[in-house]
Amino acid sequence: MNFFIVKGRMMIGLMLAGAMLAGVSAFVLFMTDSDGIHVYSDSDDIYKINMVTGEFKSKTEDGKVIESYRWDPGTVYLPAGEPVTLSIFGVNGKEHPFIIEGTEVSGKVKKGEETVLNLQFDSPGVYRLICTAHASIEDNGPMIAYLVVK
Repeated sequence: MNFFIVKGRMMIGLMLAGAMLAGVSAFVLFMTDSDGIHVYSDSDDIYKINMVTGEFKSKTEDGKVIESYRWDPGTVYLPAGEPVTLSIFGVNGKEHPFIIEGTEVSGKVKKGEETVLNLQFDSPGVYRLICTAHASIEDNGPMIAYLVVK
């Protein structure tokens, strides 16, 4: 049977490493809500969420090019009754006209530009951010993000 002997400095090093690991674990648990979702804010009053437009492109075996557009991230968790700033930067696609289902909010995200929405959802639920130009598979979609209000 083999034994591993820990002496002096090595023991101190192992204890420090264990303490650091415990501290990082506690920090992660403290900063994460029950769903594991982090929402960071620039101030104490306004949550700011950053999104981008993205594209997947591929070829089928017969050489046909297929593509699909998306919002990234595709699911965002927001607090009910709190003001939120949603910043969407256009990366792929010329433009993406959109609506937020169940609201009067609509707009357009253009390539190379930032679209900023100041929102507040008072009722919990799931609100879909839908690009109306890419609403179905036939239109290189569906390009839908889910705004989950808790």
